[in-house]
Amino acid sequence: MKKIWFAAGIFTAASLLGSCSKMLNETPRSVLVPDFYKTSQGVNAALDASYAGTRTIWGCEDYFSMTTPGTDEFKRGNDGNQNFMTYDPGLLPSDGKFKSQWNNIYTYINTCNAVIQYAPEATGITDDIRKKAIAEAKFLRANYYFVLVQLWGDVTLTTSFISGPVTSANRDPLAKVYDAIITDLKEAIPDLAPGPKGIDAGRANAAAAKHVLAKVYLTRAGSKAAKATDYQDAAATAVDLLTNAPALGLNLLPDFGSVFAEGNETNAEVLWTVQHTASLAYNGSPNQDSRTPDNMLVHLFVPQYEKIDGMARNIKDGRPYIRTVPTKWLTDTVFADRKNDTRFNKSFQTVWFCNNASSIPVWPNPLPAGAPAGAAPGKPKMKLGDTCIYMPQGKFTDAQIAASPYTLIPSNKYSIKMSPALSKYVDTKRSDMNAPSIRPLIAYRLAETYLIAAEALMQSGRTAEAVPYVNAVRERAAYPTGDKTKMDITAADLNIDFILDERSRELAGENVRWLDLVRTGTLQTRLLKHCDDNARINFKSPKHWLRPIPQDQIDATTTGTPYPQNTGW
Repeated sequence: MKKIWFAAGIFTAASLLGSCSKMLNETPRSVLVPDFYKTSQGVNAALDASYAGTRTIWGCEDYFSMTTPGTDEFKRGNDGNQNFMTYDPGLLPSDGKFKSQWNNIYTYINTCNAVIQYAPEATGITDDIRKKAIAEAKFLRANYYFVLVQLWGDVTLTTSFISGPVTSANRDPLAKVYDAIITDLKEAIPDLAPGPKGIDAGRANAAAAKHVLAKVYLTRAGSKAAKATDYQDAAATAVDLLTNAPALGLNLLPDFGSVFAEGNETNAEVLWTVQHTASLAYNGSPNQDSRTPDNMLVHLFVPQYEKIDGMARNIKDGRPYIRTVPTKWLTDTVFADRKNDTRFNKSFQTVWFCNNASSIPVWPNPLPAGAPAGAAPGKPKMKLGDTCIYMPQGKFTDAQIAASPYTLIPSNKYSIKMSPALSKYVDTKRSDMNAPSIRPLIAYRLAETYLIAAEALMQSGRTAEAVPYVNAVRERAAYPTGDKTKMDITAADLNIDFILDERSRELAGENVRWLDLVRTGTLQTRLLKHCDDNARINFKSPKHWLRPIPQDQIDATTTGTPYPQNTGW
């Protein structure tokens, strides 16, 4: 097994002991050794290093590539990775994204192991802080392993700190790894802060741990490691969290649009965030590489708006990486109702305002039929600040498009270059056009807990009990102008396809879709039905139900049994 797997990494010291800061404040440290972990400073440093690894997952382009495109929701954009997003035969185990995620996760699992193993005997630390540190490390370790099993299936389970390189490794059965994840979460919950309120932003808390535990049960229920009680356990855990949420200061916000409002990442719906920072000690270069721990999601959904007359790149509209665009199914079918369900326009940008006086388009001669009053040949179609691009739902004729005073791109004209842009990650506070986002990344929120409860109850044969949890999310979506009574469903409406559609409406672009479709065994079916690019043609079963073990890992296992590759790779 390669040394990088379990290297201690660059550890960071922060605010565990006596902190009054409002977020994890980290200071770079040098590589540490096991004896240091037996001190209060060492426990503190190792714990905050354990948190640092979350930035290499949530917000990172590598994880985005493995969880968001190549699904029924999002397909390859003009500058997207064809291998990943269309299941192209060119996607190989040697791809650096696999190696990066695998190595990063195992590095930080080892850091968690250091806290869990050495904190019990550390000096200069109170029992309360000791228990809290161990609980937080177990929460983080459970999250890291949960990512691993969802992407790769059977993986190596290690719960002891490894201080040097090893050259052999085995893949442990999925059931054993799930048991370890569940044990970590159950043991962590009693010693964690009850909820996110009153603690540093980004810290583990019991409410977030319960959410993850419910999701773990739900996910295991759809795997080869399923246990008979998984759906019931998922339902009980999610319902318990929702029942106690108000006492913890947690609730659905009245307006879906407020959940992702810039600067509002610690709102009452948020269970846990991954902190990002402007500090160069933790970020990559201004031009960015997907291997860095930066929050890159601000760029990845942005279309080529700057190539439309009247527009220029700007910080608010973002740098157009255009890695992915929404499928027509997502824009036109899932979000067909935009009168009573307000979530589409609160999730996607469909309007851009003119900001480039040097390229404002002019009316042709002769004027197109239907041109607005005041239009004149050779005169500008708009002025600075006016609507420059509008991307409505539905079909428009070529004549209607020609007569529009702005660039009109209806949904029948959406393309891999110009489609609505997911707006959940907009960051106007970035230092320049190329800079990554410094916004915290919302990893878990209460609306998903409602949908987990509903799905688990439905799968347990208690569909009538599931309905109120779906309706709570749907009624909120009507705010402020929709009729929430028309958003309500009945037990007859509820099935796994409806649940998945509802998860799209609520969670589009939140790094969960590929995992959802694999979990429910619907990835191939829904690609065939709803995706309109080569992903549906290239997908092969059983190969693409899991990601390939990184070739780097296989090559580095030089003693003992060779490290097995996943089927088809």
